[in-house]
Amino acid sequence: MQVEFYKYEGTGNDFVMIDNRSNFFPKENVSLIAHLCDRRFGIGGDGLILLENDSETDFRMVYYNSDGNQSSMCGNGGRCLVAFAKRLNVISDSCIFIATDGLHHATVAEMGKFLFK
Repeated sequence: MQVEFYKYEGTGNDFVMIDNRSNFFPKENVSLIAHLCDRRFGIGGDGLILLENDSETDFRMVYYNSDGNQSSMCGNGGRCLVAFAKRLNVISDSCIFIATDGLHHATVAEMGKFLFK
């Protein structure tokens, strides 16, 4: 399996980012996610974040801890995902996205600085 990924860092945490708007990524494969996050044998990261389509918001955030298990919203991960969405032209300067804990509003004040509500 070949996967295009990006690596983002936000306030000291780093994440493997994948554009999963086409739903190709095998989200149930815990060992694959843990392997991708492994710092010695994988890409390395504090977690893996999938950017997905959502019918009611700009996008959906699906976050996995480095052990491969899905987890709740991560603030630094959210910051990185908003920058990733902007890079992919999914959003312009503001967005509403959904994560496991509900809706989040974000504004890109300037690249590298984000405001969350």
